[in-house]
Amino acid sequence: MCRSIKTLFNFAPPATDDEVRAASLQFVRKLSGFTAPSKANEATFNRSVDEVFRVARRLVDQLTTTADPRNREEEAAKAKARSAERFGRAAPSGRRRGIAASPR
Repeated sequence: MCRSIKTLFNFAPPATDDEVRAASLQFVRKLSGFTAPSKANEATFNRSVDEVFRVARRLVDQLTTTADPRNREEEAAKAKARSAERFGRAAPSGRRRGIAASPR
């Protein structure tokens, strides 16, 4: 799945239209292979984003669960911890990992 498309269901507060539209745009970009469409494809691209948005908004609004809503801040902290574990901690400022500082 496209990493920049985030789960939007079962959060408190619920997903905003801006979040659903951003996910819709990423989905259409992924399918089309365009970051930005040419003028010839712009209308079709934008119409597709609008259509995906309407379907995604309806999906998120109509899904049901018995689980408690997830907290956005807690989920973001968990994702950051998973990323740090997977990719390692960021290198200290001013130095790149695995490359010694050049002598002056």
